[in-house]
Amino acid sequence: MSDLDLHPSPHLCGGRADVSAQPVRELLAPREANLGGSTVVRRLLPNLGRRMVGAWAFVDHYGPDDIADEAGMQVPPHPHMGLQTVSWLHDGEVLHRDSLGSLQTLRPRELGLMTSGRAITHAEQSPAPHARLLHGAQLWVALPDAHRHTAPAFEHHATLPLVTAPGLTATVILGELDGAASPGTTYSPLVGADLALAAGTDVRLPVNPDFEYAVLTMSGATDVDGVRLDPGSMLYLGCGRNELPLRATSDSGLLLLGGEPFDEKIVMWWNFIGRSHEDVAQARSDWMTGSRFGEVVGYDGAPLPAPELPPVPLKPRGRVR
Repeated sequence: MSDLDLHPSPHLCGGRADVSAQPVRELLAPREANLGGSTVVRRLLPNLGRRMVGAWAFVDHYGPDDIADEAGMQVPPHPHMGLQTVSWLHDGEVLHRDSLGSLQTLRPRELGLMTSGRAITHAEQSPAPHARLLHGAQLWVALPDAHRHTAPAFEHHATLPLVTAPGLTATVILGELDGAASPGTTYSPLVGADLALAAGTDVRLPVNPDFEYAVLTMSGATDVDGVRLDPGSMLYLGCGRNELPLRATSDSGLLLLGGEPFDEKIVMWWNFIGRSHEDVAQARSDWMTGSRFGEVVGYDGAPLPAPELPPVPLKPRGRVR
């Protein structure tokens, strides 16, 4: 998925200086953005207050939307560099195409993981015909410097490991949770898990005290460490926890995101993650001149043009504003 903002702000983030070593409860307010077609998303990361959670650098939540009589998601071909995209659905289907020749329909609770590395192009759209509802999340993971020029790749994992407890089923999307490890490729210590809780469930989920965490509510109403979360809201939790208390007042769906605080400063602009203004400017030039990123075959439409760069050089400023 793309950032379709025609006037994107530079997101300058990374480094450990502003990571809380103790548990906190920081509610992050979303902002709305249009992704093309009828898809409007709630953007939780990057946030005005917090840019990253571990290596997780971008979080969009969309739906549930009734798209029975609409085109649904229509995101034209666009580039990525220096990151991984994680596509995650609760309802509906998304057709993924990329410049490697991948063609894959993604369905609920299947992992679509694209590693852009040095350069890739992809497009995402609701297939025709498509299901009535579309509901999901799109996330980016920043690649550490040692791996950001790796070869691009796409993975599809239809079956993922589960962690279960009375009233709780946790699907491990990336990384490891309570001894269960996802088959998805990772390049830094992190975890992503989809938590399904039955109404009335009161559990304590084991977590890694060295990781910082955030929880996004996909559906239902849940108390996370005593804080009530409604759909589309995200709670940043800091580090230093051995367990996370969860209490569901209705059937609920959550995304748990966590990881070792990302010990690098990055520059994130439009659909690129680099380390300097020059990295991003070169990527934009390569995209606009048709070099480096490749071509998506089979999408009926033109690729996205890149926005203009800001008038001042992009400079790292730390993890939070």
